[in-house]
Amino acid sequence: MITIYHNPRCSKSRATCELVTSTYNTGNEPVDVIEYLKTPPTVEQLKALHAMLGGALRDMIRTGETEYAELGLGAATVTDAQLYEAIASHPILLQRPIVVRDGRAVIGRPPENVAALFA
Repeated sequence: MITIYHNPRCSKSRATCELVTSTYNTGNEPVDVIEYLKTPPTVEQLKALHAMLGGALRDMIRTGETEYAELGLGAATVTDAQLYEAIASHPILLQRPIVVRDGRAVIGRPPENVAALFA
């Protein structure tokens, strides 16, 4: 199963979906496309995504969004728990797209990053 956390208004997200379905998914695995702005991930789902992505939690966050500044998320005192809650409450903060396959995940920026999941 391949899961794509997708925002259809984002060109990178659309390009990533196209690459997965037309190029990388040669085995025709089922693909679950989640429009995360309509169906936001829970804190637990975000923690699982973070574990699969590896790296810093802040790498999952879109720092250029208005909500990031309004919520003061750039402060060094903000905890991981607060970041998870902020993303769950304001899913626009989640980097996009995120593709999950076989217990691993990558952020599809640029879209070609997803190739690592199919190597």
